[in-house]
Amino acid sequence: MGEQISETMDDTGVRPVTYRLYIRVPCRVAIDPGRLGRHVLVRGWYVYTGSARRNMAARLRHHLAGNDTRRWHIDWLLGAGLGQVMHIRLDTESECTVNGRIEGRVVIPRFGATDCRRRCGSHLLWLGTRRPRAVPRDPGRRRTHSAVAAVERSGRPA
Repeated sequence: MGEQISETMDDTGVRPVTYRLYIRVPCRVAIDPGRLGRHVLVRGWYVYTGSARRNMAARLRHHLAGNDTRRWHIDWLLGAGLGQVMHIRLDTESECTVNGRIEGRVVIPRFGATDCRRRCGSHLLWLGTRRPRAVPRDPGRRRTHSAVAAVERSGRPA
């Protein structure tokens, strides 16, 4: 099992390659992520699993900015301001391995997984309406921009 990266790379020099965005969607929303078609998401908590072998900090900054540039499926949710990233977890294992351990419901087939070789079904999962245990109860302990800083400190080129 991969080691959870808390703030920076570990003593062995292993750097994160996978990230999980814990997203809160406050109300029912409709999104149209490209070729996947129009879908309605109910309010609640979602987790999106992605990876970046290079430029992870830039990728995370892009997701947190919620800008209008639509490059990845998740941009249709975050860029439109329909969901808010509440916490980020970093991992050293592949995105499919990490995604496969998450207990959640596929809401948009192939979302973030059109190139997935393991047939994950989706890299966006609905977790329910209650705050997931992976998200710290205390908002001061949740990581968003600090996760970007952790990746930058790990020595990974940004």
